[in-house]
Amino acid sequence: MTETTTTSTRSSAEREELVALLERHRGFFLQTTQGLTDEQARLTPTVSALSLGGLVKHVTAVEAGWLDFVEHGAPQGGPDAGEPDEAAYAAYADGFRLLPDETLAGALEAYAAVAARAAELARTVDLDAGHPLPPAPWFAQESWSNRRVLVHVIAETAQHAGHADILRETIDGQRTMG
Repeated sequence: MTETTTTSTRSSAEREELVALLERHRGFFLQTTQGLTDEQARLTPTVSALSLGGLVKHVTAVEAGWLDFVEHGAPQGGPDAGEPDEAAYAAYADGFRLLPDETLAGALEAYAAVAARAAELARTVDLDAGHPLPPAPWFAQESWSNRRVLVHVIAETAQHAGHADILRETIDGQRTMG
């Protein structure tokens, strides 16, 4: 095998592992929504403001943002770019709730579209290329490779699958694992 073939095979295997791992944690996350009504998806059964429908919307929006970052780099502006915008704050808060005119099915459809986009990018993007992170108090002045962004998305999905599991168990006792 030539070096090019070895590198290409390794890269392809790495890409498929990233996709498989993301799909595994997506499966855990999505299992928590199976069989729920829209009303159940809006419930906030713990002391937090999280609902399963809102969590699906949040994960979808955050993942889409990271995919935009992979494709285009950091957006201009950021949290320190000007005066606070009340409409932006309200929209942000609504991103954590399944609103009365929204359905769980619609939120899951949007999530599926982002999932397909993520899998396509993981299979095609240069994993070593990257971009500087946007200016924000929670980021040091650094750059992230596309590989690191995808690993971050996997970690976030896994973390939110755990949140979702707690919410679902609180609603009706169903658990993803165990």
